[in-house]
Amino acid sequence: MKEQLYTIPLNDAFAAQDECPFCFIEQKLEQDLLDFTLGSGSSYMESDIRDKTDKEGFCRYHFLKMYQYGNTLGNAWILKTHYQQINHTFASEVKKFKPAKLSFMDRFKHTTEVNNTMTAWIYKERQSCYICKQYEDTYARYLDTFFYMYKKDAAFRKKLEESKGFCLVHFGDLCQSAVEKLPQKQHDEFFTTIFALMEANLKRIEEDVSWMVEKFDYRNKDADWKNSRDAIQRGMQKLKGGYPAAPIYQQKK
Repeated sequence: MKEQLYTIPLNDAFAAQDECPFCFIEQKLEQDLLDFTLGSGSSYMESDIRDKTDKEGFCRYHFLKMYQYGNTLGNAWILKTHYQQINHTFASEVKKFKPAKLSFMDRFKHTTEVNNTMTAWIYKERQSCYICKQYEDTYARYLDTFFYMYKKDAAFRKKLEESKGFCLVHFGDLCQSAVEKLPQKQHDEFFTTIFALMEANLKRIEEDVSWMVEKFDYRNKDADWKNSRDAIQRGMQKLKGGYPAAPIYQQKK
């Protein structure tokens, strides 16, 4: 299959021989989104972008990333108008606030059900994030591209078979998407391939971490580290995704 512009990122991700190609893509997308939001292009000064960031805000994780990225003025501008939006909405929520009336027995029940409009609004704000939304939309397209290439490109299927598998987070997304995006006749073939791939690579990580533990035994102090020097960060990535040892991504000066 001839490489197209939209297939390049996936091919690059598999070529990197990372613990998870989608973690590789996720990191690149997040860095691109930080550059777009706060970088030298000054998109935060564009009214249409600020309309979106004012309404959607940012999650705790991406506020941290934005602070670490730098650009004090950019962050201040984004916060300034976002606070104007928050204060306006907060005043409206205060006016219509009405807590639910609980019975005597309800007061003794431990429940996660939201029982007032203020909490419902805050929970909604907490889950809303401009960068997360942009990433999720793009990630969905990469999942589509993955299965398109799997169906059409024998060379890509070979890359998959020779890869190190995926982190469990992205692996779960692939299992869900496979049922939706692959024809029934390819289900068994796909799941047989990726289950075997994941079993082998999860075992590989277990062995790397176990050998790191053994290296701390004085009897093994002169033994070869094998592939265990970075086993901790790779082991964490395989379970939850991301790059625990990645340096802080900062604005390019």
